[in-house]
Formats: sequence, C-alpha cells, structure tokens
Amino acid sequence: MHIHARALKYFDMIRRCGSIREAARRLHVASSAVNRQLLQLEEEIGSPLFERLPGGLRLTAAGEIFSLHVITVLQDEHRMVSELDALKGLRRGELSIVSVEGLNSSFLPTVLQQLLTRYPMLRVSVRSAGSAEAARAVTDGDADVALGYAVERSESLRQYAVGRFALGAIMPPEHPLAAQANVSFAECARYPLILPGPELSIRRHLQPFLLNPKKPLTVLLESASVDLAKRLAMRGMGLAFQTRLGIEEELAAGQLQLVPLKAAQFVVSELGVYVRSGRSLPAALDAFIRLVEDELAQRVSAETHLYDA
Repeated sequence: MHIHARALKYFDMIRRCGSIREAARRLHVASSAVNRQLLQLEEEIGSPLFERLPGGLRLTAAGEIFSLHVITVLQDEHRMVSELDALKGLRRGELSIVSVEGLNSSFLPTVLQQLLTRYPMLRVSVRSAGSAEAARAVTDGDADVALGYAVERSESLRQYAVGRFALGAIMPPEHPLAAQANVSFAECARYPLILPGPELSIRRHLQPFLLNPKKPLTVLLESASVDLAKRLAMRGMGLAFQTRLGIEEELAAGQLQLVPLKAAQFVVSELGVYVRSGRSLPAALDAFIRLVEDELAQRVSAETHLYDA
C-alpha cells in the first residue's frame, strides 16, 4: 500500500542516500523524475531542503525539520497497514531491528521465536551495530527499534524497557581469578587484556580505568566484535569484558567464568529498548517490546546472585 505522496518517498530516499542518482537507482526511476519531485517540494516549502555539495547532498535546517515530518508519516503508514491487516485477521507486516551483537546468541533468538510464532507472516530484519549507531538508526527512521547498552538520553528517543547487568571479566574456569567473587581492574591488568573497541558502550565503562593505569597494560587485542573477544577469552588468550548476555550458554556449559568488575561499587551497564519518540506502535512492534521487557525481567532476576558477594 502506497497512499502518501510520491514526493515524500523520493525525499526520504534522497535523505538516506545523500544523492539523487543513487536514490533514483534504488527507487527504479529516472534521476530526472526524482529531481523534479524534489524541486517541487522545495518550491512548495519555500526553502531549499538540501545543500548541493561536491560530495553529495546534505540536509539544510529546513530539510532537517521536514525530514522529521516525513519519517513520522512513513512510519505511521506502516502502522496503519498493520492495523488494517489485523482487522482482516492477518498478522503480517515488517519490523526492522538494530541490536548490539551480544544479544544474538540467546536473547534475541528467544524473543524472535515467540514473536514469529505469534506473527508467522511478519517479515523481520535484524542487523548488529554498536549502541550509539543502533540508536541513531531509530532516530533517523532507518529502523523501528533499537536494543543497546548505555544509550545517551535524547528527546528523539523513548526508552520502553530496561535491564541493568553487571559488567565483568570473562575467562576460562581454570584462570587464577575465576574463583573470586569479584575483581578489580587492577587485578585484571596483571594479565593480557582483550579490550572492546571505542565504538562499543563497554569501552566507556572501562575508560576511567584505562586513563590512569597503575602500571602499563598488556593489551592483546582491541575489537568491536564481542564474539571474537569471547572466543579468545575461552582459549585463555586474555581477559575480556562483557555482561552475561551473550555468554550464557558458555557459562552454563562451564566453558567461561564471569567475575563481576568492582571499583567502589559494581560496574553496571544498562540495556534498553528504544523507539523514536512520538511514533505510534504497530501491533508487531508493541508485541516485540513486551516480549523484550519480559525477557529482560527474567535475565535481571537471574543476575541478582552476582551482587551477593
């Protein structure tokens, strides 16, 4: 169903691509048609919507304001289609999710299994990204929902569910630190370290320890891949830092040990689910958020024993 003005869809694609030619290619129309629609829009609004730069197009101040309207209109179209399908007894639609990588091993499969059982005709797309990038995808209208750690508060985002999880050092069970109830960063620094890349929220939690180490650090590797860090830690190559989400299967199998990181208090990371502020929730998105909220509650409940020591 395409009930909204073609010009809005053309504008949105130009915004995403930063190029009329690339937008036309993705829309399977002529560049001249896309350019004509843009010029008509700018004439109606009475202001340029894009700056024409040598490297492509960039939104003007007026374009930024107009883009917020367009994102809302196009997302509400998806919601309306979902609700009309529900009236017909159909449970279909589209849902785009951007999530931190660590949720791919257990958390997201559990949630998606329940969602797709309820909505078997739903088309879901999932991609992994750092927390800040995931939040930005939702703000820009490129995704319906984001799951990320320590997402910076913003008027353009609404937090629907949240769980707080201890950040810890992960290591094989035979590691000298594995039997401790908690561990300081100074104790971890006696061993080779596998550090998260700067694009990961975990790095921000570790940054105060990294700025003024008591002695030079032995950094084996820096990586944006939590899966790579986990696998190297399992091999005993060094200590990595994660929450228990993403390593639950390895913890249960006795392949890894997570020892909570503690300074004056435990280091805790907040995992939340985020949707763009002001948008209405299609049925499938609302169901996904509720399932995530339930799953977060269960995982947080399983987390509490870490703080007992």
